[in-house]
Amino acid sequence: MTRRFALIGTGSRAQMYLGALATTHADAGTLVAWADPNPGRLDWSEEHNPGLGSPRRFSPDDLADVVRAERVDAVIVTTPDVTHARYVVAALEAGADAIVEKPLTTSEEGVRQIAEAAERTGRRVTITFNYRYAPRNSALKQVVASGAIGEVTSVHFEWVLDTAHGADYFRRWHRQKENSGGLLIHKSSHHFDLVGWWIDDVPTRVYASGGLRFYGAENARARGLGPRPERGTTDDAARDAFSLDMRSDDKLRGLYLDQEHHDGYRRDRDVFDEGITIEDNLALIVDYARGATMTYSLNAHSPWEGYTVAVNGTLGRAELTVVERGSVAVDDDGRTVVDPSARPDLVVDDSERPAGERLVVQTHFSPAREVEIPAGEGGHGGGDAVLLDDVFRGPGEDPLGRTADWTDGVRSVVVGIAGNRSLATGQPVAIADLGIGPAASALDPASAER
Repeated sequence: MTRRFALIGTGSRAQMYLGALATTHADAGTLVAWADPNPGRLDWSEEHNPGLGSPRRFSPDDLADVVRAERVDAVIVTTPDVTHARYVVAALEAGADAIVEKPLTTSEEGVRQIAEAAERTGRRVTITFNYRYAPRNSALKQVVASGAIGEVTSVHFEWVLDTAHGADYFRRWHRQKENSGGLLIHKSSHHFDLVGWWIDDVPTRVYASGGLRFYGAENARARGLGPRPERGTTDDAARDAFSLDMRSDDKLRGLYLDQEHHDGYRRDRDVFDEGITIEDNLALIVDYARGATMTYSLNAHSPWEGYTVAVNGTLGRAELTVVERGSVAVDDDGRTVVDPSARPDLVVDDSERPAGERLVVQTHFSPAREVEIPAGEGGHGGGDAVLLDDVFRGPGEDPLGRTADWTDGVRSVVVGIAGNRSLATGQPVAIADLGIGPAASALDPASAER
């Protein structure tokens, strides 16, 4: 049966869903309506996804009316994080399911609103944690679930974002904590979800430390950086590899640069200017209900990108190491290359730190063994394609329980919410002390088991 979809927010992340509905999943779903406050992004998205036809356009404020009028089965929410709760609740109360990009929301109030609406309406909320579907992460889940390392006692998790990807959060709307909740919510909710899923447990207490230590005007002045252009799309001689020139990327130019005249939004702000309110270095200690503790760190200005995770248990240890990008490519004009795969003319030497992944398991008094990781294709380590199958065709038989609902979204985002409170107070924060109302039911350890 073909399902009827609406989508709200047609920025870069939405293009994955639009492309799927226009091509590989056109037989499973039809986009009947879409909204974006910037009409130019709708125009661009329609032009580049001709298989969609011409869905009805509507104002975001009219979402509920459109759901009812167009008999929408599910609404895909790919808007700025701070608006997620508003649109998820509107979709549920109008009679549709909701499919929402991470994070679920950015605040205690948003968590309460979504939980209340989901329980009241009985509608489904799917949160698209695509990293669960990456073969490497699924392989680690299988190792832990098999009991090979025994009962989990601790987790160490380090994620580094490079100066292409990590810097990007400091150019766009994410740089304001009021919009994104900071990286502890916007980015790290991926990571907190993975840990909870890997070990089948829920967080109980968070202590956080961190700050803005690399990006921002104050740090630039301390390092002696001189005057800089306020945006990256410029021929100003002061621009450098931290400046994003949207003219060099067709998608960024089409979705953002060419549409600035509609709303004034600049996607290429300088990462070293004033007014940035999110952190770029973060460290957490997180306690879990069954007794495990996680140490976690995030760095947003690394020269390479990837992560390392170690899960310690009563019988041994599993270690996953992933290099997603060994170095940041720069072209002959000194511009960072956003997507090196789109530049066959560019020679990238990553021989010293080649992209790759390795999962090693070692039990007590035994030699280490490497676990084979199946090959994955596409974005997020091969997770996006499998996620889209779940979204548009429904989840199949999956003993790993990779499909995530609103309760999984709660378990991940409350770590960031508590972390932000800990950053503000300097004190550890008990999850039970957050005012999340009925959403607290998601934090029962039994509810995390798959």
